[in-house]
Amino acid sequence: MFPDLLRDDIFRLETKRLWLRWPRIADAAAIVRLAGDKDVAQMTARIPHPYPQAAADRWIFESRVGNAQGSAVVLALTLKDRPSELIGVIGVHQTRAGRALLGYWLGKPFWGQGLMTEATQALVDLAFRASEVEKIETHAMVDNPRSCGVLLNAGFVVEGEKPVDMAERGGVFVCRYFGLDRETWQARQTAPLAAGDMRLAC
Repeated sequence: MFPDLLRDDIFRLETKRLWLRWPRIADAAAIVRLAGDKDVAQMTARIPHPYPQAAADRWIFESRVGNAQGSAVVLALTLKDRPSELIGVIGVHQTRAGRALLGYWLGKPFWGQGLMTEATQALVDLAFRASEVEKIETHAMVDNPRSCGVLLNAGFVVEGEKPVDMAERGGVFVCRYFGLDRETWQARQTAPLAAGDMRLAC
């Protein structure tokens, strides 16, 4: 699905404040600490709390395999002045022909700065420009307004809500489903921001 350019671990995506790069085994400690934070984990469907070291090692290995095979683009978020220090993760995974699933998390110390909005917009642009994906889908818990804001900023459209059984969270939670298709993304590239239009930020 994704081209050879993205299948090498020297690949790096640059934004105004971030480097997005392949995850490394040296990132495991930061993943355990940041993703395993209860406030972070409880807003996701599958991140355990606490986060075991072995699970972090396994996730890194599986992410690198997916990147190398071209079935996913999973990247560690780092600040430009600290490129070796992971602060979050973002990725798109092929689900079926022409479709991809977006997922992400950001360490709590970095919330409220617009960093995940910045990363999401960059990865969405990359996915549409570098592959033949026609639609990117994702979801967020309805009581996670930060994540919903990130998706709206990136051009995603709300497509509905439904309850989801989240074993790691110990129950059923209502999630809001979002989608962004290629046509909508392309229109957004050239559309000027309307007067008074406000972009929510994570």
